[in-house]
This record gives sequence, C-alpha cells and structure tokens, in this order.
Amino acid sequence: MLAAAAAARGLRGARLSSWLPQAAPSRGGHWQASLLALGASLPVRAQPKKKKKVDVRREQAQKDRMKKKIKKLEKAAPEMIPIEDFVTPLKYSDSNRVRSLPPLPFEETERRALLLKKWCLFKQKQDKAEKKAIQTLVEAQQEALKELRLESEELYQAAIRRDEGLFPFERDGPDYTPPLPGYDPPEGKCIDITKVYTQ
Repeated sequence: MLAAAAAARGLRGARLSSWLPQAAPSRGGHWQASLLALGASLPVRAQPKKKKKVDVRREQAQKDRMKKKIKKLEKAAPEMIPIEDFVTPLKYSDSNRVRSLPPLPFEETERRALLLKKWCLFKQKQDKAEKKAIQTLVEAQQEALKELRLESEELYQAAIRRDEGLFPFERDGPDYTPPLPGYDPPEGKCIDITKVYTQ
C-alpha cells in the first residue's frame, strides 16, 4: 500500500508540473528566456494615488492672510540702522571711572603758572593791536566815503552797495597743530569690526 501511495503522489506531481510554464532550453539568446520568464510572472499593479480635495475657502483665506501681511510690512517704517559711533558705551560713562594723575613737582607747577601768565599777556597785547588796527581802518574808510560823497553821489552809492557775492565765505584758518614738513606717518593696522545689518 505504501508503494501504491507513493506512485499516486508522483503521478499527481507530474500532472501539476505539466500545467506550470517551464523555461525550455533552447539555442536562442538570453532574451528568449527573459520573455518566457516574463510570461510566467504574475501581473503586478500599483494602487492609484488618491487626489486630495482642494478646499477653495481654505486657499482663499490663506491668500488673504498673505495679502494682509504684505500690506502690514509696506505700512511699517523701515528699521533704522543704529550708528554705534554716536552711542557712548556704559562702561565709559561711569562716574567712578576717574584717571589718577601723578602729582607735579613744585618747580613744574611754578613754570606752568608763569607760562600761563606770559601767554595771557601776549594774547591781551595781540587783541589790543587787532582792535586798534580795525578802528584805524574803519576811521579811514569813513573819511574816504565822506570825500567820495563830496566828489560824486553815484560813486558813493556804488561804494556803499552790498556785495551779494561775498557770502558764503570760506576760509582755511591757521591750525593749532600745523603739519610738520617731511613727516612720514606710519601705516597702522585696521581691524574691521563693523556689524552688518540686513533688512
């Protein structure tokens, strides 16, 4: 009985194998075997993606919010970039921060006091000389205008007419520290620490 059952199983397996497609050996190229394998494979299909429903009211509300934000940014004044050179740091404005100077000797104090007195006397004499020169020039001008008026009224009116091209008046006066002739300034190092602001 065991032999009969085994024979029946072998016969059934032979019948099932005859129904399945098999790649028969052939002399063709490799493309023939791939075509046969393709015919034997099961069809595979991808599931179609579901289209998202577009909510018109939601999109319109989002657009309106963006328009409001743009209008708000346009109305707002642009942020001014601070000029840090005009702002004194707090560590420099501390009242307790006082520089202690070394005491001067008596001779140096006397020398400076005498030098200050001499300087004041020099400036007083210079001021008196300038005022006297100006007074002399004004008196000479008034005397010349009187004589001119006696000669010709037209020339007198032309002389006292205001000069419209006199102002604006620009002049480079003497400096307290005049430049030294032949001075070659050294080239210093510069480290750029300027902050960059983006608007």
